[in-house]
Amino acid sequence: MKIFLVAGEASGDALGAALMAGLKELAPGATFHGVGGAKMEAEGFHSLFPMEELSVMGLIEVLPKYKHLKRRIAETADEVTRIRPDALVTIDSPDFCLRVAKAARAAHPALRTMHYVAPTVWAWRPGRAAKMAPVVDHVLALFPFEPPYMEAAGMTCDFVGHPVVAEPVASAEAASRLRENHMIGADQPLLLCLPGSRRGEVTRLAPRFEEAIARLRDREPSLRVVIPTVRGVAALVREMTARWKVVPLVLEETADKRAAFAAADLALAASGTVSLELAANRVPMVIAHDFNRLTWWMMKRAALIDTVTLVNIVTETRAIPEFLGPACQPGPIANALGRLVDDAEARAAQVVAMETTMERLGRGGEAPGLRAARSVLAHL
Repeated sequence: MKIFLVAGEASGDALGAALMAGLKELAPGATFHGVGGAKMEAEGFHSLFPMEELSVMGLIEVLPKYKHLKRRIAETADEVTRIRPDALVTIDSPDFCLRVAKAARAAHPALRTMHYVAPTVWAWRPGRAAKMAPVVDHVLALFPFEPPYMEAAGMTCDFVGHPVVAEPVASAEAASRLRENHMIGADQPLLLCLPGSRRGEVTRLAPRFEEAIARLRDREPSLRVVIPTVRGVAALVREMTARWKVVPLVLEETADKRAAFAAADLALAASGTVSLELAANRVPMVIAHDFNRLTWWMMKRAALIDTVTLVNIVTETRAIPEFLGPACQPGPIANALGRLVDDAEARAAQVVAMETTMERLGRGGEAPGLRAARSVLAHL
């Protein structure tokens, strides 16, 4: 069995790796081709080109790379034609992946196509499900409320659980070792700073995060900061933070990053799936994000809900404070972080919402990667 996989960013790489592991368990001898990152490569995958080339977010931000991305779409679709897989599984990154699926389906109308991560039609642009239906047969959904949206558009869909519920969580001992190894006292507040996994996000958010953290340090003089990051932006993160007033510890190794999540007292993070990683580790958080002004205006007009944080959405609460678009300013962000330090009730409310989120996303059941593999094989 040949499976062609296409992932376009770090979260998709993690999903792809878990799916590959599940398929190898259920269908020994399966081979994999396509585009992916380090985690998929660790499962025995050779990427057609570096996945990091595709990590662009925003409607306006993609324009400077449009021609290059268009070439990569054609190159990827041509490779599907050459490989002639039993299935094409595209993973998140719909602007790239669904164009690949469309081109590949045009060349081979009988090609079985699946998309892992349902579009958030419940949040904005509800017409996306109908637009993807002609080129996607089957959808693997991360959230339990999503299948009806996909089925109404004419696709089959299975809720397979969110991979965050199966991710290992570092032990208390590992967290203590990380603090000891980096001389972070047990009584020193430890802040996780997470300015994103894309270069555009880091460039836009890091300066604001720096100022917010500096203001927090004024009221918490012993504050320490850790930035867990990914390969594609690690060098940029180090360059941008080298002269921060509160110089952070930058971590790339998976074990160190997990220990940092377990050791942290609070977090400042860009919006995205990282909020679920924080929830899995019960880390109280503040979410902040900004975009190009035109991108923000277009997204705001299309929004169907008033929050982007997945913990808030899954639990139907607003436990996690957000600062989005024009509201993404250092002063209010610092004040919200300060309230988390001081207000035990606010922290407790977040922890309750986090626990509820993990339960609803499948914690305690079969691993999502294995469930996703079963769904792929059942559809084939």
